[in-house]
Amino acid sequence: MTHMRPKLPLHAMNAGDGPHSYVQNSSYQRGVVDVAKPEIEEEIATKLDIKNLPNRFCIADFGCSTGHNSFPAIQIITEAINQKYKSPKITSESLEFSVFFNDVITNDFDTLFRSLPPDIHYHAAAVPGDFHCRLLPEYSLHFAYSSWSLQWLTAVPEAVADSGSPEWNKGEILYSRDRKEVCDAYLDQFEKDIESFLESRAVEMVSEGLMALLVPAVPDFWNPESEYTIPSDVNLLGSCLVDMAEKVTNIPTTISCVK
Repeated sequence: MTHMRPKLPLHAMNAGDGPHSYVQNSSYQRGVVDVAKPEIEEEIATKLDIKNLPNRFCIADFGCSTGHNSFPAIQIITEAINQKYKSPKITSESLEFSVFFNDVITNDFDTLFRSLPPDIHYHAAAVPGDFHCRLLPEYSLHFAYSSWSLQWLTAVPEAVADSGSPEWNKGEILYSRDRKEVCDAYLDQFEKDIESFLESRAVEMVSEGLMALLVPAVPDFWNPESEYTIPSDVNLLGSCLVDMAEKVTNIPTTISCVK
């Protein structure tokens, strides 16, 4: 019998639009969409080549959260597709877009649909569920998009929590490049997760469809001593958490007995 490590609970981003919501705390992620815009437009113009283009064009955003950063991305995609198929070299009837917004079942889809731009030119639908599994019918999807979502793992590598293992990540919430064993343990889990994602999309997508996947990563040439990037924030957060834990551990305890 094979024993599988339980998956992590699938947590959604903070709901609503208050001060602690994802809407108010995701400007960096929005910047990623803006930076990727020229790349997405170029790939659609040069690589999207669907034979027998249907009137209905289906797009899915896997990991949409409450839509704040998803709506601009969908606008970029739909405008680029319209531009491509309005080229003098290509003739087609007006495309009708269907957009599927996907996230975990606890996601705040209410905020997403309340926030839909009033001038959208597509039909919107929610598809709740884990995107590492099948979510859509076979050969129904023309364009798959995901931004800032695929880096979240479905499970913690068992070895990194085992104090007797070389992969034990003692006192750290981030693995560093000089801890190859820890890095490899997380990489193995990421490979399993991304394989599940791609296998599911392979069944759902039409032939010659296109995917745009924006995934944060640490460049090979990153120098943590002189360059600031995402791990810099995480290292700082980890240091703060360790300090807080030590202070809690060192608090003297007095027990009073009342007769």
